[in-house]
Amino acid sequence: MAAFVLASVAVCWPAISTLAVFSFHHEFSSHVFLIPVLSLYLLYIERQLVFREVHSSAALGSVLVLTAAALYWRAMAHSSVQSPAEYLPGSTLAIVLIWTGGFLICYGYRAWRAAIFPLLFLLLMVPLPEPVLDRTIYLLQAGSTSLSFSLFKLVGVPVFRQGFLLSVPGQTIEVAKACSGIRSSIALFITCLLAAHLFLRTPWKILLFVVLVFPVSIVKNAIRIVTLTLLSVYVDPSFLRGNLHHDGGFVFFLLALAILFPVLLLLQKSEPRRTLPNAAIPVDPLVGQAPS
Repeated sequence: MAAFVLASVAVCWPAISTLAVFSFHHEFSSHVFLIPVLSLYLLYIERQLVFREVHSSAALGSVLVLTAAALYWRAMAHSSVQSPAEYLPGSTLAIVLIWTGGFLICYGYRAWRAAIFPLLFLLLMVPLPEPVLDRTIYLLQAGSTSLSFSLFKLVGVPVFRQGFLLSVPGQTIEVAKACSGIRSSIALFITCLLAAHLFLRTPWKILLFVVLVFPVSIVKNAIRIVTLTLLSVYVDPSFLRGNLHHDGGFVFFLLALAILFPVLLLLQKSEPRRTLPNAAIPVDPLVGQAPS
């Protein structure tokens, strides 16, 4: 498997090197190369379950690898005239599928089924297409602006709203794209996805906990906007340009975790004990029955 991954990296190096540069310059993709590390860690801690039964599914894996290779070729065919944001989603998706196909070839369908979460987790390497990213940022902007407006009124501060502009006595702020909290929202999503996988078992509880990331991100961002604005108005105007504004996102990220942590505990408390019944063994679709 290691040889397969190294060979695929060598073949797909133009896309991987471009992805590295892209992730360095775009904050919403700065997590990209952390994802394979986390995926490997998940495979390691779940290795007894994943590699309990190993056999090759060469036919199924080869079909997936060849299909992914065709997708990669199509995505990279016009890369010289396209911006990285246009072809990287397709090429990165193809690379992830190639690795998934290699896993099938090396370890088989049963191991692939047991490792489905770590393998699907690799999809977080794929940069969001620009239309999806722009729509997500817009929703975060709109939600943060509306909630900030309500919080100002709640604490008794006169406020006037016009679009993404909020005016309070002595200060007018704009909830711009840079203030949408997209980077911390992605980090919060990844964190909650891992927590849900490690500590929850019921599908609807996992879904509920992950879906909560979006409203909590808006709450966290609105609290940040209101806090910085009030500090700039009543304490020091430099708060809107200081370290708390530019580097204080981690403080409010911890606030979001503090909101979600009791929810996770409540959901986990109602979970049944985890068991690993021998009967629940996935079947290779090309074989039709579990190998003896």
